[in-house]
Amino acid sequence: MRRVPTRMILPAVLVAALLAVVLRHRPGGVTGRKLEEAVAPTFANLIHLQRSILKLPAADASALRASAQCRKVGTERNAGGAGDWTCTVSWVTPGQRTPLQDTYDVSVTADGCYTATADGAEAHIGGPTLTTREGATITNLLYTFEGCFDTT
Repeated sequence: MRRVPTRMILPAVLVAALLAVVLRHRPGGVTGRKLEEAVAPTFANLIHLQRSILKLPAADASALRASAQCRKVGTERNAGGAGDWTCTVSWVTPGQRTPLQDTYDVSVTADGCYTATADGAEAHIGGPTLTTREGATITNLLYTFEGCFDTT
């Protein structure tokens, strides 16, 4: 049986250890930018749909100019990966110039699926339910919503 020289074992062990650290800490395809690019249009589309349900004047999703800024909770800047995130969504309503903002607690899985829930009772979007003009109680589509994005 042939012995492997000691000088070859140490570099191999170091490379394996470094690879393990890198793979454990890589974002897994979930980044702030990808999450922002998923949350903002989903939010805008839901505003469009909800206005229709509430029988309010139509608002084209693109006219709302929705944008999002997301950061991973409890990590350094530009961190990525599955877990807990916070996203601030900004948009303008029809006839308004000043953007509105609401913050969402977002839970993201490694496959790019997320659940966003409004953070706080002061939300511009209202609470978990809304009352229509006719007095019916409906689920607020903007309070909690889900989506998925491509992590590749």
